[in-house]
Amino acid sequence: MTDPISTTWDAICALPQPKLSELFAADPDRLEKLSQRLEASFGELGDLGIRFDWSKTHLDDAILDQLEALAEAMDFDAQREALFGGGIVNPTEGRAATHGAMRGSGTEADVEEAQALTTRMGMLVEAIHHGALGEVNHLIHIGIGGSALGPDLAVDALARDLSLVDVHVVSNIDGLALEQAFAACDPATTLIAIASKTFTTIETMTNAASALKWLGDNGVDDPSGRVIALTANPEGAVEWGVDETRILPFPESVGGRYSLWSSIGFPVALAVGMDDFQAMLAGAQAIDTHFREAQGRANLPLLAAFADQYYTRARWCQTRAVFAYDERLDLLPDYLQQLEMESNGKSVSAKGEPVDRPTAAVTWGGVGTDAQHAVFQLLHQGTHLIPVDFIASIAPGDQLDPAHHKSLLINCFAQGAALMAGGNMSADGKDPARAFPGDRPSAMILVDDLDAAALGALIAFHEHRTFANAVLMGINPFDQFGVELGKKMAKDIDAGEGDFDASTKALMEAAGMG
Repeated sequence: MTDPISTTWDAICALPQPKLSELFAADPDRLEKLSQRLEASFGELGDLGIRFDWSKTHLDDAILDQLEALAEAMDFDAQREALFGGGIVNPTEGRAATHGAMRGSGTEADVEEAQALTTRMGMLVEAIHHGALGEVNHLIHIGIGGSALGPDLAVDALARDLSLVDVHVVSNIDGLALEQAFAACDPATTLIAIASKTFTTIETMTNAASALKWLGDNGVDDPSGRVIALTANPEGAVEWGVDETRILPFPESVGGRYSLWSSIGFPVALAVGMDDFQAMLAGAQAIDTHFREAQGRANLPLLAAFADQYYTRARWCQTRAVFAYDERLDLLPDYLQQLEMESNGKSVSAKGEPVDRPTAAVTWGGVGTDAQHAVFQLLHQGTHLIPVDFIASIAPGDQLDPAHHKSLLINCFAQGAALMAGGNMSADGKDPARAFPGDRPSAMILVDDLDAAALGALIAFHEHRTFANAVLMGINPFDQFGVELGKKMAKDIDAGEGDFDASTKALMEAAGMG
């Protein structure tokens, strides 16, 4: 039986590889074909405007024809409908993935359940804001992985100008991380949020126990009364000692790295209010609607996945870089690392068969002009071909002289142009040390304003891009067994069990564990 994946990549690799400048010269409509603006209005919650531009990638009609055929062969439309329709899209664990329902995109039953859970969270948030739990000035949010990365990103992006409650997100088991949060908070006015899908995650529960001890040691009479539990295992939270009125559940079918839209987003709502949280959901739902309805190359997350696949599987690019020209998106590369690499870092297909080409690229990046003076040397003149995504906002996030933001955007646009154009900056145009080869790809996401709706849209776009990539490769993006082996060995070390290699034994002995 013919393998559509191998056939597609054999055909694409046999195609000519014109330079980006040649692609623009050959097709005057290229910009229009490979860029698109999405707009939506959410009434009192605001408006959304985002421009997506993939014209500075090497995608052309011939490549896109092949990739659209691959999407059809991999049953992309049916897989997409299964995602929104509550079908089993995580076959190894026999689960649906209903994170879309948390923002209104899913089956009627799933959406109704999600709205009830969001309403419950909103009531608790409003109660806290109105003093039902006493004076609350601080929240220490304890989680790890998706239970921490999403909330940390959203709070950092949205709560810089105005924070109703000061939020500190702690994920690292290293006690220094928790001590840093303690130092910034008054225990008398601090709540603790414990975010764990299973309520058994060892790093999270160890940090949670230390946080309760800190409250008790500093005069809080009822430390457990200051705890909010965010979990898919409410029974476990009750057993741990959390009052059921302060447990905010979410469905088992919502995976950790897709859980920001659920009660895991509680610290976001507490920091900026439920209106902004609802705006974030609305922005995400706007992307859901586009992803569900747009076809082929007109579907922006699918188009981005086409580019990802081309560079990883035809040009053998091992990494993809993301640079946000906005300080508020400082944590976006960290968030995308987990979303993309934990989802698609697989070596077998959804059927358990070995893959014959690379899957997820290594996602990395940084912020704005800082990165230009750190890593762009390699991007422009190094031997690696690295696709780059630029993300920026037309509206500034600061109140300073507009010259700041103008310079920021100028630098952002110039970098994309320079990566493509190349050139030689020596006087005679011949010095190889000052030569830039150019023909290096980049994409641009330009939001009108980086508000809650835009942030929700950006995150949802990347979720669907990740899913589309997985469908094109025939892999399961919703399991993550790669994190389990190290956890098991850690438990073995802690229990003094297991037969380890000589190096590990020596390290254990040096640390007093022998």
